[in-house]
Amino acid sequence: MKVQQNTSVKATEEKLKPKLFSVIKGYTPQQFVKDLIAGVIVAIIALPLSIALALASGVNPEQGLYTSIVAGFIVSFLGGSRVQIAGPTAAFATIVAGIVASEGMDGLVISTVMAGIIMIIMGVCRFGKLIKYIPGTITSGFTFGIAVTILIGQIKDFLGLTFKHSPIETADKVIEVCRCIGTFNPNALLIGVISLAILILWPKKLEKIPASLIAVIVCSAIVKLTGMNVNTIGDLYTISSAPPKFSLPAVSFARIRTLVPSAFTIALLAAVESLLSCVVADGMIGSKHRSNMELIAQGAANIGSALFGGIPATGAIARTAANVKNGGRTPVSGMVHSIVVLLILVLLMQFAAMIPMPTIAAILFIVAYNMCGWRNIRNTLKTAPKSDIAVLLTTLVLTVVFDLVVAIGVGMVMASLLFMKRMADVTEAHTWIDDDDEDTDPDNILLKHIPEHTKVYEINGPMFFAASEKFRYMLHDKDTNVLVIRMRNVPAIDESGVAALRDVVSSCAKQNVKVVFSHVNEQPFHAMQKAGLTETVGSENFCDHIDTALLRAEEIALSA
Repeated sequence: MKVQQNTSVKATEEKLKPKLFSVIKGYTPQQFVKDLIAGVIVAIIALPLSIALALASGVNPEQGLYTSIVAGFIVSFLGGSRVQIAGPTAAFATIVAGIVASEGMDGLVISTVMAGIIMIIMGVCRFGKLIKYIPGTITSGFTFGIAVTILIGQIKDFLGLTFKHSPIETADKVIEVCRCIGTFNPNALLIGVISLAILILWPKKLEKIPASLIAVIVCSAIVKLTGMNVNTIGDLYTISSAPPKFSLPAVSFARIRTLVPSAFTIALLAAVESLLSCVVADGMIGSKHRSNMELIAQGAANIGSALFGGIPATGAIARTAANVKNGGRTPVSGMVHSIVVLLILVLLMQFAAMIPMPTIAAILFIVAYNMCGWRNIRNTLKTAPKSDIAVLLTTLVLTVVFDLVVAIGVGMVMASLLFMKRMADVTEAHTWIDDDDEDTDPDNILLKHIPEHTKVYEINGPMFFAASEKFRYMLHDKDTNVLVIRMRNVPAIDESGVAALRDVVSSCAKQNVKVVFSHVNEQPFHAMQKAGLTETVGSENFCDHIDTALLRAEEIALSA
């Protein structure tokens, strides 16, 4: 037993070791060539996506590249996955846009740094495995909701509309689109449709060359050569080719307190998306990531990204998958990707000014479609219980109408309450009867003999506050000297459950009835012991099996 415990502790300690340090020992020149090729290809994929996501987030285009450079390198260097590629993702677009609009860039930097600190604490405290307890309905709901907000946010540029106002909320954007539909630009729509056609059809022919890169090159050339009246990035933004520079925002306690909700939203979303990406990558390469180390790396990456002019970052599933498909098998490919993006920023960024805005909108349409998971939503609506559907739809609607903070908060509360209701519904306490013709114990062919004046109750399911009222009726029969409570199917108990058992024991004591417990599992036993219930009942009345408990009940009956 000691050897197993030491091995377990050692395995836990190893989870805080970056994967790079583990794989670099057997690194070969052949693998470096593969990682180099994969890194270059992923950088080419990341270039238009990073620019598009930066614009969707309401910041300058180069800030998306800063995020890929700084956060991408840190996650690859410190991360718990072999192949994770980090950078800006669509999930953050609406969150970042909202923070920038209301709190400015300083507010975004402070929120992102705070989020990074939260993720580092989560990793150090070994919270990596707890992420899986966020219900899939909530994840599906806010992911689809974010996709809807991204799509609505790009209608303006896709149609070439001229807004009179600058709406922030999604509902206001819909109203503004309807109000300004008369400013529709046919040239912009044409470029947008051409971009969409390339993005949809190109992967069916030549998957190796990113469709987004082809769309950017072709449509930029069309607009430049024909002189079409279509807005480009250079028309709306001043693009810098300077590398990332360190800067600190003005910080105050009042500002920090205001931005705490935004920081927790960024941290939660970054943690969930990063670990989901790691799980997908594990399945592709047959590896196992270190979730807690990944959280620490993501936290450090977000701090670094914010302080060097970037935006929140997380693991990007599409770019990670592209890395794997092109031969990347170690964190070196992710580091190469960051270096190549830096070189593109410094040497070729002036050409980004020529990219048409409808092309950026088309790229984000495809991003929104790929992330929405509509098939999963459809299956959930068809097969899931009504309670799960309610959580999903509530989270989805609140994400679109309000924001992610409200959506996740309400979704988690709803999911928790519904889960507790389900657990309370399946938790029960039923009595045994001394009838040889009826078998109420699935572990026994014949019902065991119950001693005279003995009542046996078996509790099934967790004993917690939502179900505690179900256990207070156990002793209603006056002709009872011993009450046996069988708890083999009680995996967990909370304070309310212990209180319910204490009330039962107290009621029995008043009626001079002895209580015997059978097969109490580890967690419930420790909870009862901590509450002093084992002393009240007596350790001799805690039996490891129902046979022992029935013998104990017979002894008590004979000695009475």
